Amino acid sequence: MQATQMLMQAHALSRGGVATISGGRERTWGEIAQRVPRMAGAFQSLGLQRGDLVAVLSMNSDTFLELFFAVPWAGGALAPLNIRWSIAENEYAIGNSRARLLLVDEHYVAQALELKTRCGSLTHLVFMGGGEPPAGMLSLESLLDAAAPVPDACVKDDELYVIFYTGGTTGRPKGVALSHRAIVYSSICYLAMLPSIESLRFLYVGGFFHFSGASPLWYITLAGGTHIILPKFEAEPVMRAIGEHRATNATLIPTMVNMMMNHPDFGTYDFSSMQACIYGGAPMPEALLVEAMRKLPGWKFFQIYGMTETGGFSTMLRWRDHAADRPGGSKLRSAGQAAIGVQVEIRRPDRSRAGVGEVGEIAVRSGALMTGYFRDPEATAAVLADGWMHTGDGGYMDADGFVFIVDRIKDMIVSGGENVYSVEVERALYSHPAVREVAVFGIPHEQWGEAVHAVVVLKAGATATQAELVAHCRESIAGYKVPRSLEFRDEPLPTTPVGKIRKNVLRDPYWPRRPS
Repeated sequence: MQATQMLMQAHALSRGGVATISGGRERTWGEIAQRVPRMAGAFQSLGLQRGDLVAVLSMNSDTFLELFFAVPWAGGALAPLNIRWSIAENEYAIGNSRARLLLVDEHYVAQALELKTRCGSLTHLVFMGGGEPPAGMLSLESLLDAAAPVPDACVKDDELYVIFYTGGTTGRPKGVALSHRAIVYSSICYLAMLPSIESLRFLYVGGFFHFSGASPLWYITLAGGTHIILPKFEAEPVMRAIGEHRATNATLIPTMVNMMMNHPDFGTYDFSSMQACIYGGAPMPEALLVEAMRKLPGWKFFQIYGMTETGGFSTMLRWRDHAADRPGGSKLRSAGQAAIGVQVEIRRPDRSRAGVGEVGEIAVRSGALMTGYFRDPEATAAVLADGWMHTGDGGYMDADGFVFIVDRIKDMIVSGGENVYSVEVERALYSHPAVREVAVFGIPHEQWGEAVHAVVVLKAGATATQAELVAHCRESIAGYKVPRSLEFRDEPLPTTPVGKIRKNVLRDPYWPRRPS
């Protein structure tokens, strides 16, 4: 299995079809199939050898997408850098990967120049933005124009394909190493779970430096579909692009769905082309999901649960399981059943298998798992054992095989000897009509060890008091789970680059000596 074969499949299926829409420019699959071998030739002319790493620091673009095929075509592997990280964090990623080339767009020129002075492995800076390259950088388009196409290096199977760096907000970044086999396997399995793979037009809103943002580029390519590429998520451009480019599919996390529906111009945009909205990255509060299903009646929702280390997905809650009147009752609060080609178990602390309904750690096994954390055998051994990835997520499985996520193991609150799962408390708060965003975590308490604390952002024009929200929670959850303290904020809660609420940023001021 090799990633470049997916490009050749798209070329065979849809040579004249639109492959990418980006920055006002369209390219066909025939054009990309010509650009990629020449781009690979350009990289080889710069000394890229089989197995060398190429780093990228850029906003999403059609050129960035081409790199996912041109770099392995040249024999190398890709290491996208996080555009929201500090120079020091990206310096670590380059040092860990020992990248030879760094490609950069116009937004990150200054950081790239500084990284070149700090990172001894870098031999060239290549400018992939518009216009003339800055001093000290080569122009990718000029290199491409001068290069002759080269044969595919046929990097494949268990050879390294891409490294996604994760975890930089809570400690030393870890490079999740994924092979060609893992990427192709996950792409085939993902396609098999979609309701339709004909005439796909996927709208990208997440950064390519994250697996969740990049993963559709493989399965959409495999289907010969169209990539509609936005540089980043902003509610209004996303809503406009759906109608303008007739997008059929998108992956949105709950905070993005929430921002769109709360935008004052939400009702003026055309969403009729959308067929499948895949959501994940964080649990979707049931109240928010019900509201989305009401306001977007033509959309079919599919929840994905997974992580970079598991190839991006482990379970799927299909559209048919979103119905309240399905056989066996509603499964809206679940993350679905094991995805095609994936095994999921709930494990006790001793890693024995938990019983039905018993909370434990979610473990995953499939052909899409990471090879390991790049050059970090200790961290790899801590989570990979006997072919299983131990996710660090707490959950349970019902008798029908549906997985219910209760919390990150590290985010579980222990108050007076009782385990409180923040997701359950957040779900209760989200069900109040005035609540727009909420984060729940534990703060120090002299008597109980930890107390449940909530940070709430209300919807525009809505009002609610702490007493009102506490009383609302008492209607649906046990008294020991109800927030003991609550604060209101006017600004949106801080999020990660993929839009997950950063609980560590909110929690850390209460735990000055506690690691995040």
